[in-house]
Amino acid sequence: MRVMKWSMIALAVSAGTSQFAIASSQDDAKGFIEDSSLKAKTRLEYMNRDFKNGAGNHQRADGTFKSGYRQDTGLSELLNYESGFTQGTVGFGLDAFAMGVIKLDGGAGRSGNGLAANNSRGEPEDTSSAVGGAVKFRVSDTVLKYGNQFVASPVFSTDDSRLLPEVATGTLITSKEIKGLELSAGRFTAMRSQTGQYNDSINGRDGSTGRKNQGLTSANIAGATYQFTDNLVGGVAASDVEDHFKKQYINLNYTIPVTQGQALNFDLNAYKSEDDGQKRSGIIDNKVWSLAAAYSIDAHKFTLAYQQSSGKTGYVYGVDGGGTVFLANSVQISDFVGEDEKSWQARYDLNMASFGVPGLSFMTRYVRGDNVNTHVDGARTGASAGEGKEHEFDFEAKYVVQEGPAKDLSLRLRNAIYRSTSNYSASNYNDLNDTRLIVEYPLNIL
Repeated sequence: MRVMKWSMIALAVSAGTSQFAIASSQDDAKGFIEDSSLKAKTRLEYMNRDFKNGAGNHQRADGTFKSGYRQDTGLSELLNYESGFTQGTVGFGLDAFAMGVIKLDGGAGRSGNGLAANNSRGEPEDTSSAVGGAVKFRVSDTVLKYGNQFVASPVFSTDDSRLLPEVATGTLITSKEIKGLELSAGRFTAMRSQTGQYNDSINGRDGSTGRKNQGLTSANIAGATYQFTDNLVGGVAASDVEDHFKKQYINLNYTIPVTQGQALNFDLNAYKSEDDGQKRSGIIDNKVWSLAAAYSIDAHKFTLAYQQSSGKTGYVYGVDGGGTVFLANSVQISDFVGEDEKSWQARYDLNMASFGVPGLSFMTRYVRGDNVNTHVDGARTGASAGEGKEHEFDFEAKYVVQEGPAKDLSLRLRNAIYRSTSNYSASNYNDLNDTRLIVEYPLNIL
C-alpha cells in the first residue's frame, strides 16, 4: 500500500512540474478572492422507523422497549466557503464550513435515527454545531488539501444520508495532469460522525453483526480512474485502515448508445477486504461484487442487478466512512453484504419531464437476498444458525423546482419495507418500515 501511495504522488508531482507541461488549471488561476464561492444548503428531514416486532430506542430492564418506533425531525444548515487559488507557480487557497442542527421533534423515547446528537443522558440535543476548514495548494493540475474535508472515494467516503455529512480530517492529493486520468492519494486520521461535534466521534459498523467497533486511527488511501473512451470508464482504489482492515476495489462502467433516446449501461463494482493489525473490526475475510445492467428509453429506465458476497465474513465498513459501500444492492436500509449472500435487484425509474412535468421523478425497486451463512449469537465463527434471507422494497418520489425564487428547491419522499429471517437480524429488528421526507434548498451566495 505504501509503495502504491507514494508512487502515485510521485507521478502526479512529476507530471505537474514537467517542462513539457502546457496550459493548466493553475495557469488560469483568477485569485484567492476573485474565484471564491460561498454556498448554503438548508435541509429539513423527517424520519420514522417503525419496528413491527417492538424494537425502539430505549430498552427496559426486562428487554422490552418504550415504543416500537423511532421518529425524529430536524433542520440543518451547511455553509461551505471555497476560495480560489492565488496566482503563481504554486497556488494557495482555503476552504471552510460551518454547520448546525436544530431538533424540531424527537424525544428520548422516540429518537435514535441519527438526526441529532445526544447528550450524556442519551437525550437528543436541541441544537448542535460544528466548524472546520482546510488549506489547499495547487501546482499545475495537482491539488493538495489538508484539514477537514468531505471525501468520495470508494474505499473512504463520508456519508451524507442524514441532516449533516460526516467530515474527515487528513490530507488528500488529487492529480489530473494526464487527460482522462485522475489520480488520488491521501491519509486521514479522524472522522466526525453525522451527529458528532468532535473529530473522533465516529465508530465503525460491523457489516456481519451490526456491532460497533473502535474508531478510526488512520487510513491510507489511493485510487485512479481513467476515461478509456467516451463510453468506457474504469477505476481502481485501495485502502489500509490501521488495525481494522485493508481493501481493494475495482470498477468498470460501460455505456452502449442504442438509438436516439435509448442506451444500455453496465456497471461492475467489486471489493476485496481482509483484517489488519489488532483486528478492531473483528475477523474480516470477504470478497463482494455487483453487476448492474440498465436500459434507458426516453423517460424510462429499467435496471437489473446481481450481487454476491463470499469468504469467511460479510463486507465491513463504517469506520472508513458510512458511504464506503459502492455496490448496486446497497439500498435504503440493507446493503445485502452478509457472509456468502447472493442478492438480486429489479428497479424502475421514471422521469416525468417527457410528460410535461420537468423536475418530477419516481423510482421503485425490489431487492432479495438469500444464502446468508449465519452463526449462533451473531459470531463470525462457531455453529451455523442456518440460512439467512432478507428482502427490501423501496419507493421514492422527488420534485425539484425548475425556476422562480425557489429554483432548485427539492422535495423527496422515501419509503422502504424491510424483512429478514430472525437468524440474520435480531428478532426485534427484522421487520422494519422506514419513511423519510427530505426538503432541501441549495443557495449560491457568492
